Amino acid sequence: MRQVLTSLTLFFFLLFPLASSSGDEPPKAEELKVSSPVFDHKGNLPRKYACDGSNVSPPLKIEKIPPQAKSLALVFDDIDAPKGSYVHWILWNISPSVKEIKENSVPDGAVEGTNGFKKRSYGGPCPPSRAHRYVFKVYALDLVLQLDPSSTKEQLEKAMKGHILSRGELMGNYKKEKKK
Repeated sequence: MRQVLTSLTLFFFLLFPLASSSGDEPPKAEELKVSSPVFDHKGNLPRKYACDGSNVSPPLKIEKIPPQAKSLALVFDDIDAPKGSYVHWILWNISPSVKEIKENSVPDGAVEGTNGFKKRSYGGPCPPSRAHRYVFKVYALDLVLQLDPSSTKEQLEKAMKGHILSRGELMGNYKKEKKK
């Protein structure tokens, strides 16, 4: 009897890993590449794009978009904010044909959601004292989202759940200059 139980236990341990890799999960897509001609990944964001500068969005380039993507979404937030994250900009329903988001612009057809400032626009980095890290996260989705334009990051993330084909990110650092 003990030998039968041992054989059955071994059989199930061998069977379940095979079952979980049976193709139920989508294949892992290559990561999107997000870059900017005005700053490097983990480099410093220029003052122009911050609250104490011109407060305009920087230009972004998006590469390696999966061919089956139906739309893109973007979240730009401060990951060093006191409460864990502070949203500076969200966009969705960006056409997957968009390879570049130009400075101070929103791609045609894209929807701007509500940021942490309670505005439907870009809000540049504005850390109170020390340098903070800011991340542009871009998601390739398998659908066009049906969200109210006043939606927040939390509502966007809920709508994207289960529909993300791939993602990429670009991080920049920013610290306000001291006033003289």
